[in-house]
Amino acid sequence: MSENRHAVLGIHTDHDGHHHPHRGPILKRAKLAGMVALAALLLGGAATLVLRAVHADNLAKSTAELNTQFVTTISVKPAKQGQSLTLPGTLQGMIESPIYARATGYVLRWNKDIGAHVNKGDVLAEIDTPEVDQQLSQAIAARQQAAASLELAKSSAERWEALRKKDAVTQQELNERASAYTQAQANLAAADANVRRLQKTEEFKRVLAPFAGVVTARNVEVGDLINGGPTGNALFKLAQVDPLRVYVYVPQTYAQRVKVGDQVKVTQAELPGKEFAGTVARTAGAIDAATRTMQLEINLPNKDNALLAGAYVQVALPLSGSSNALLAPTNVLLFRPEGPRVAVVGPNSKVKLQAVTLGHDLGNHIELLSGVTSADQLVVNPPDSLADGDQVQVRAPKAAAASGPNAPANVRAAE
Repeated sequence: MSENRHAVLGIHTDHDGHHHPHRGPILKRAKLAGMVALAALLLGGAATLVLRAVHADNLAKSTAELNTQFVTTISVKPAKQGQSLTLPGTLQGMIESPIYARATGYVLRWNKDIGAHVNKGDVLAEIDTPEVDQQLSQAIAARQQAAASLELAKSSAERWEALRKKDAVTQQELNERASAYTQAQANLAAADANVRRLQKTEEFKRVLAPFAGVVTARNVEVGDLINGGPTGNALFKLAQVDPLRVYVYVPQTYAQRVKVGDQVKVTQAELPGKEFAGTVARTAGAIDAATRTMQLEINLPNKDNALLAGAYVQVALPLSGSSNALLAPTNVLLFRPEGPRVAVVGPNSKVKLQAVTLGHDLGNHIELLSGVTSADQLVVNPPDSLADGDQVQVRAPKAAAASGPNAPANVRAAE
């Protein structure tokens, strides 16, 4: 390299062509800087590879964790003995009857309105029956005619009998007079029966209460035309409200556990805090094939008239005997097209969707009549996507502090 070139590069040389004495340290520093830079690059690359490996491992772990289904399980318990079954019912009067008029005519007056308490024999209404009055007068006149004809036939028969003893008339003529007398007696009896019939019809001009109770409906006004018999409209509706009766329909599952004479409790939403005691009076003794229920009749005293006929009530029936039902929270159920199912976690942490038969719904709990045992662990709040054979991990129970009123619903259910 020429001196000019060295001059350009800033490298000083001596006159013999040797390098400047400071050139060696400079090269060493350059090599050291290069090695440091290379080491930094290697360290950065290694760090990048390590971070990528850590991120990949974390991603794999999070993916595996997300793919793992964590569930909370609960075991079912046998239903308590002596439990009650609450069913809806409607109060009815012990006797409820529509009151019809037997006589045809016009309403002259009515004496009792809705809500009136009446005794047996009280006059509810009076009917004016001019046609029946005329028919009765005609029947009485016909009866008098029949009575007069009977007297004549009787005297004729007696005379002909006396003449026959003197052999003044033939036996044929005597028999004819005797037959006329017998016919006259029958005519008088028929006339008497017709008079009594119309007299009874006249008595129906006064519509009487057939039993003691409360008038629940009045369908007539003064001047209304009334047609006698069941073809007309009912004038009144009368109900005996003490005692009342309630008809309830017990599901087939519990039909064997309800007996005649059982004491029941009746409540009404409009009367909070009040319970009324009733008695199972009779049962149908058979299951209705259409509804799979058995009808019960309950007698309910109502001396203070606190309950009204027609009201909707709840009837708590005591269930006697033993039951094989198991109680489970309602949030363990899965409703599928093929029927209700529960998710049972097996020893290998795999899920089996088990078909169950549902019993009575007790609100937060429901009776399971078949399909599970008390040793089974049921998944609480199972997702709809849960299927047979899914691998799950049972979540450990949380601390007792988390089981307070503010704890998650699934934790409280699991406890």
